[in-house]
Amino acid sequence: MLDGLRDRYHAVLRRARRFERREVAEFRRWLEHTTNLIHLSVLLLVPLLIAVVTWFSQALSVVSFLLFPPLASGTYTLFADPEGKYASPTKFVGGMTAGAVCGWVALLISANLHRVEPSQLSPHASGAALSILLTGAVTWALDLEEPTAFSTALLVLITDAAVGEIAEVTILSSTVTVGVSGAFSYVVSVALTSGFVAGVFVLWRDHFYEQRSRYLYQSTKGDDHVLVPMRGDRASSAAMFGAQLAAAHDAGKVVLLDVVDEETVKTVAETGDESDGTDDDQPELVDAETVEAEGAAAEAVQVADESAKRLEAEANRIKTRVGVPCEVVVAGDGANTASTVLKTAHETNCDLVVAPYEEQNGGLSPFVRGLFRGDVDTIAFRSAPESDGRERWKRVLVPVRRAGDTAHAMIDFARRLTGLSGSVGVCTCIDREAERRATETKLANLVETFDGSFETRVSRSSIESFLSANDSHYDLVIMGASTDRSTASRFISPPTFERLHDLECDVAVVHRA
Repeated sequence: MLDGLRDRYHAVLRRARRFERREVAEFRRWLEHTTNLIHLSVLLLVPLLIAVVTWFSQALSVVSFLLFPPLASGTYTLFADPEGKYASPTKFVGGMTAGAVCGWVALLISANLHRVEPSQLSPHASGAALSILLTGAVTWALDLEEPTAFSTALLVLITDAAVGEIAEVTILSSTVTVGVSGAFSYVVSVALTSGFVAGVFVLWRDHFYEQRSRYLYQSTKGDDHVLVPMRGDRASSAAMFGAQLAAAHDAGKVVLLDVVDEETVKTVAETGDESDGTDDDQPELVDAETVEAEGAAAEAVQVADESAKRLEAEANRIKTRVGVPCEVVVAGDGANTASTVLKTAHETNCDLVVAPYEEQNGGLSPFVRGLFRGDVDTIAFRSAPESDGRERWKRVLVPVRRAGDTAHAMIDFARRLTGLSGSVGVCTCIDREAERRATETKLANLVETFDGSFETRVSRSSIESFLSANDSHYDLVIMGASTDRSTASRFISPPTFERLHDLECDVAVVHRA
């Protein structure tokens, strides 16, 4: 009874842990979208910063609550578009402070014209107009155009009436009463609080936002142990491609795999293998089934030895040309070749499979489909006949459909192949011209976290037409496998790579597990 309850408890605990790991992974992938990261930062940081400023306003009565509306909107502007026109700490602090100063000057001029004290002057139309006029002229001349500057300029007009001429400053539990203009104290508080917010923004942008690929993008941290199934006539090209990816990381390595199936063993036996254990010296009393088993085993060993020698030669070539560690594995065929490859990837601690691209009946072969259904990142590499065994890829094009971990992984692969000296183009196609600006922003967000320069392109043509027109300018096209789409969607609109068969450059199809 107790053992059954204990087993049930542990089973529930394991399911809960699996669910937790899955949810954490999904949340990290969600955060890889720059817009989601920005929205979450705004949701968490803006209220926190306003709360800190509110605490200061209670500790230092010089800080007027009238400061908070422009400060909150300006803080949102900073964090909501950290690469935008108004995301400059200098413009943020300078603009808000300049607006407050211009409003203060306008207040003094209005009070002088009306022959009253500033604290006794109610908001006047002429004062408001003069405040906005001065703010517009000063911010334009100093290139400090900031929307919140106009808010701080107008709010100065009511600070003397709201705060008064006497301000109490509380410092370390001691209250000091000073005679200071409410408008002047408002200007000082604008400069101090906006400077505090700008400092937090700079820290967030420089040490987190611009480094988000380091902290959040799991797609750029691994894929340095590469398993290459040596199948077909283009296996050597796929192996070299995988080696170049692995060589970009210090801990990279390549594992060459050959799967010895029963058909290969039968072929060796039918072509005259004499190591079948049935020669004339074989004693007649030995059981026939034993003889047959020993012969089959000898044939399998011979096939494995020949395969190992072939892989060793390929491994030596890769070590010499790329300089990356290379291992060799020969595995026996199981019930499914793709399952054997995935199992070997786990056993050899490989986190990426680079397989030669295979087709059957106009679509992917069952082998590649099986890899795409697995739990290991996979690239199906198709070498173009015109490439003539290309071993370097210095011009790479990456078509992306949407932002996310797959797009980040493809761009990371492209940068690994080209290095800082090569060129990487990131493109997408749109249906309407109204989508262009948002798409350009999406591409900019995708590439800005990677080192090196990038070319971003937005086209109104179809993806097939765009790639066909530009394939001759690139050595390689890296595209997604669209495995995140539903079966119905893939049936209505087949993946792009299945519709492109005549490209003059190599093609790498990326599947994220």
